[in-house]
Amino acid sequence: VQLQACGGGTVQAGGSLRLSCVNSERTFSMHAMGWFRQAPGKEREFVAAVSRDGGRTSYADSVQGRFAISRDNAKNTQYLQMNQLKPEDTAVYYCAARQSTMPAFVYRQERAYAYWGQGTLVTVSS
Repeated sequence: VQLQACGGGTVQAGGSLRLSCVNSERTFSMHAMGWFRQAPGKEREFVAAVSRDGGRTSYADSVQGRFAISRDNAKNTQYLQMNQLKPEDTAVYYCAARQSTMPAFVYRQERAYAYWGQGTLVTVSS
């Protein structure tokens, strides 16, 4: 499985960005997906996750209400819409995937994911 993330960039506080992550697997619909981020000098942390069937989502408290995760199984792509961005959202964002036998389950733990993208940098200026 190869994951290709894109969409990062520099934006002013209060602005928006949408990240995309393309999954090389034709069985994308069998994968639960997630987004994590790592800020300079900090450990990687959970941001958002979506279930295999797209029906359930989960968010870190710090992004709840501002970020939205979604997926398009026809395009083998997951998205992270980020609104009302803050300087503390500055980080390298990673998409992650894992096969899931449970269509409606979301995974928040980093160790639950087997496949990772290369990361895309988001910089929010104040």
